[in-house]
Amino acid sequence: MGRQTPLFRLHQELNARVVDFGGWDMPLQYGSQIGEHHAVRRAAGVFDVSHMCVIDLEGARVRAFLQQLLANDVAKLTSQGKALYSCMLNEAGGVLDDLIAYYLTASCYRLVVNAGTRDKDLAWVREHARDFSVAVTERADLALLAIQGPEARTKAVQLLPAAQADTALALGAFVGRQLGEWFVARTGYTGEDGFEIMMPAAHAVPAWRKLNSLGVASCGLGARDTLRLEAGLNLYGNDMDERTQPFESGLAWTVALEPHTRAFIGRGALEAIARGGSPRKLVGLLLEDRGVLRSHQRVLIPGGGEGEITSGTFSPTLERSIAFARVPAAAAERVQVDIRGKLLNAKVVKPPFVRNGKSLVT
Repeated sequence: MGRQTPLFRLHQELNARVVDFGGWDMPLQYGSQIGEHHAVRRAAGVFDVSHMCVIDLEGARVRAFLQQLLANDVAKLTSQGKALYSCMLNEAGGVLDDLIAYYLTASCYRLVVNAGTRDKDLAWVREHARDFSVAVTERADLALLAIQGPEARTKAVQLLPAAQADTALALGAFVGRQLGEWFVARTGYTGEDGFEIMMPAAHAVPAWRKLNSLGVASCGLGARDTLRLEAGLNLYGNDMDERTQPFESGLAWTVALEPHTRAFIGRGALEAIARGGSPRKLVGLLLEDRGVLRSHQRVLIPGGGEGEITSGTFSPTLERSIAFARVPAAAAERVQVDIRGKLLNAKVVKPPFVRNGKSLVT
């Protein structure tokens, strides 16, 4: 058996199909995976993401520490609760993980990192925090629920007292606020509006049951994956890892090379790549023939060269097969994908494919 979240027994009670995910026993689906996907696009769904690792960082030099640790610059965070998406790199510029950083106070920030990399991440963060006298606290006492969809916020605030509900509804995008014992953030991983709520572990089951009673669908990892791919959001371990760098992973926008004096880990490697140009890039693919795109399928480039699909699926919203693929930088608008020895045509597009329930590609 793997690690289990505070909601594990409830998932079993709800007849979820449980699978191993990064060493955690997690619900893949409760019934129809496509039904769960559509629930999030059309109304609201709730995901157990308590396997993610929440890390609190405290100290007088915590901002300077994060400016060294992360490729994006936390100096951009000037208002309390504002969040920033960033990669954490090794010296070679490889992606150790992608994460969200929240600015809580001048001496306290919060990170949310991936489940499968939590032990490695914690060791890396603690190693580098020592030089800045920053205290690192893993918040294993918290559960994390993601409520996503066009009706998600109005449903989720019914879990809160009236005054706190008004505060939650007033949050801007990518902003979090401590409301009593809960930290409510207007963030997500589906391309829909909603909240991610960190709460004491004992609160998670009652909150989930209440959401179900309000018509919020229980959703598993299967729907989460199709939703995030439609939304053009990377998955660590598929679309980037320690062997790849941000410029070839569609994440150049998360790298802050200015100011030039900020010496973050991996900067030297990325500057060299930026000067010469990344030889590969991550693109979106729309399959034009009949078939399903899957990870590791070969992508053939007209005129020579090839790449590989990093994430692929059938899109329930578009009713077409979509994918991310890492391909040579010179790849243009058309490619072919090798599916079981048959070459099928695909169109290169810029993700996202879907946002707020609307198709963004043709």
